[in-house]
Amino acid sequence: MAERANNFPPLPTFLRIKPCFYQNIDEEIPAPHKQLVQRVYKLWMMYSATLCINVISCIAWWAGGGSATNFGFSLLWLLLFSPCSYTCWFRPLYKAFRADSSFNFMAFFFIFFLQCVLTLIQAIGISGWGTCGWIATVMFFSQNVGSAIVMLITTLLFTVVAALMALVLIKVHRLYRGGGGSMERAQEEWSTGLWKSAPVREAAFDGVARTAQGPTLPEYPTAVPSYPDNSHW
Repeated sequence: MAERANNFPPLPTFLRIKPCFYQNIDEEIPAPHKQLVQRVYKLWMMYSATLCINVISCIAWWAGGGSATNFGFSLLWLLLFSPCSYTCWFRPLYKAFRADSSFNFMAFFFIFFLQCVLTLIQAIGISGWGTCGWIATVMFFSQNVGSAIVMLITTLLFTVVAALMALVLIKVHRLYRGGGGSMERAQEEWSTGLWKSAPVREAAFDGVARTAQGPTLPEYPTAVPSYPDNSHW
């Protein structure tokens, strides 16, 4: 059987560290939901970029007379939340649409809600937490206008990201509930072990067990999950 080589994150070939995931939205995600998954992926990239810009803003904050603690925490948030947000909420959403998995939808809803709350706190900007938000930025205008302007860029980005995350959460929840998804389906997948086996999920989704015919690799369901989408987003 041929195996798909992992391609994400894209790393130089000379490194000993290899990609951890296989990601191909055009190939694996059903056509009605490709655009949504692509937009959530871009949202993850936007959040990661915001964390990078936040480090620069915290340097300006420090240079203008702020605490070095903010710079240290900003580096920690960048190194921690960039990979964890991809693994903990984008991958569950990707697998949920790929295999019509209620368990992965529930994992996405729970973790992504926490992510929305965290991003809102980052947008608020409590001093000493390593993020340039509204409170820290507005208060710093009286101390150093130049640094505060740099901090304001990050503040606006955190605000936009928090708003977009809330919209994504609402959108995906409506799609899931409109397609008949429920907590009971997620519990059934957990109890039967369907959530961790792509071939088993394919057989359950199609309603028939496939018979092996030659060197094929039936990884994911070919039927498109039925999630009605009556609005443009």
